[in-house]
Amino acid sequence: MTEPAYILGIESSCDETACGIVADGTDVLSNCVASQIELHRRFGGVVPELASRAHIEAINNIVASAMEQTAIAPEKISAVAIANEPGLIGSLLIGLMAAKTIAWIWDVPLVAVNHVYAHAYAAALDAGPIDYPAAALICSGGHTALYRCDSPMDMTLLGGTIDDAAGEAFDKVAKILQLGYPGGPVIDRVSRDGDPKLIDFPRSLLGGGSLDFSFSGLKTAVLYHVNGVPGPRPTRGGRKPGPSARRASMQSNAGRGIENFTPREVADVAAGFQAAVVDTLRIKLRRAAEKTGAKTLVIGGGVAANSALRKAVTELGDKLGCEVRMPEMAYCVDNAVMTAGLGYHYLQAGKTADLNLAACPTVRR
Repeated sequence: MTEPAYILGIESSCDETACGIVADGTDVLSNCVASQIELHRRFGGVVPELASRAHIEAINNIVASAMEQTAIAPEKISAVAIANEPGLIGSLLIGLMAAKTIAWIWDVPLVAVNHVYAHAYAAALDAGPIDYPAAALICSGGHTALYRCDSPMDMTLLGGTIDDAAGEAFDKVAKILQLGYPGGPVIDRVSRDGDPKLIDFPRSLLGGGSLDFSFSGLKTAVLYHVNGVPGPRPTRGGRKPGPSARRASMQSNAGRGIENFTPREVADVAAGFQAAVVDTLRIKLRRAAEKTGAKTLVIGGGVAANSALRKAVTELGDKLGCEVRMPEMAYCVDNAVMTAGLGYHYLQAGKTADLNLAACPTVRR
């Protein structure tokens, strides 16, 4: 019997320091994640410099924990997989240096993995292979994109965000509503007590069958609903404002400020916002599936944990006759086992990297 290929994965692209070991691309043996949520909570978002410093403090212990959770000796590791793109450059460098060091000391291959591609593979962890071609929706705090997937390694970008990512919009709206950080889980929870149809927030579809995303306008619509539309600037020379300016001034008093909203009203705003995001993601995923002739719908990333999105994609799969693959909750957030899992396929294909591998903070198009 052939011994499994054990891949050690490392992830540090943003604010999670993670390490895990996966056998033959799907069997998760250890999954260790050091979260920085409490570190960044008071800022309402990730502070890059603080994140990279925290990675330095956590990386050695996380790697040691991942190894200790298995009975696998270092000489049994087949390769080290590292998420070297995209992400915060300072954070990426910490994980990359650790991965290079381990690969050099243990004399095993180094495998470079795109963090976003790994999210599209996460649904295969502790599960069967994905049936390709697939239309994959990756939505997180830093990324919202659609891909055509013809294999775990063959990814074609179909569309991406032109401003805020979906997860970023969740965080910003949670801040407007004074719900705390991170925004995704708390809005998902609060929305259950609200009416998603009461407030008709805009769905920015960009027209023409576009597969790109834009959530900045939706975020602004929530801000205006809560605080009111800014009024007109004073006119020069003492002239009275015209009818349109007077209407704008009246609208500026429509918002009462979040401190004057009841808990039920906050829930209604949260539910309306979430419904607008989910509708947009669902419509774009349907367009991608129809364009690519997908057999499978895949979602990944932190927003893939959202209960309303998971329900909407399940229903969409039923309508289109497509299989739906969603990662387990533990594999929605940033983790290293999705890196290790995808890294296995690169290793099998002979696609390894040398110790000159660089970190790349930007998304490849």
